[in-house]
Amino acid sequence: MSAPFTRNLIIQFNDLGKEVTIMFALINSDMQSLYQDHFPTFQSFRVSKFGKTGAHRTQLTYTNHRLFIIKAAFTKAQVADGNFISAGTSIKVNPGQKTTLTEANNVFSFSSPQSGSPGFVQAMNNTGSIQDIAVGFLNKGDFVPTPALYFDDVGDGNQVTAQLTPILHVYLTSDYQESTILRGAIETPAIWSQDLTGLAQHTAWNLKRDPSSGRYTLVHA
Repeated sequence: MSAPFTRNLIIQFNDLGKEVTIMFALINSDMQSLYQDHFPTFQSFRVSKFGKTGAHRTQLTYTNHRLFIIKAAFTKAQVADGNFISAGTSIKVNPGQKTTLTEANNVFSFSSPQSGSPGFVQAMNNTGSIQDIAVGFLNKGDFVPTPALYFDDVGDGNQVTAQLTPILHVYLTSDYQESTILRGAIETPAIWSQDLTGLAQHTAWNLKRDPSSGRYTLVHA
């Protein structure tokens, strides 16, 4: 197995002068069917609120070997107000692997990952009925993976495919919470976007606010 791809980012600022709510989201902007066939969910990302005075710092860690295919353990009615409720059966996969979801006596299981299309993760629904499937990550300290992409109404015999280029977007908005399934593009423009593969393993970034214009920027420390 190849070494894990890991990126650690520190976001810091001091006496910003205004309270801010920062949303960090991994969204692959190259996905042509985003918001049509599958949807991002912020449950595996972070929404953090910070005060206007004092020193503040938060750390983000991304590791590609914490990637999972998830059988969503809920019916459509249990996705309350666009929020992801819970996840059930899951299996760890690496980019370039595929798995098959089956059901026997009301017990769902994924097959052992096999070689698939390079750069993609894939899951085939072979349960005999429509299912909800998600692709997600296992955050440090968690026992259950949380979703990054949610696919609903996946028909029997159909396959879901995701190419997860780790593009981190930083927004200043309080309109979302960490369990929200996003079914449309974020209206607030990102103040910063970066393909994490182009960064060093450890980087630090300073959040700054221009008091005259109110414009925020994120610059390398």
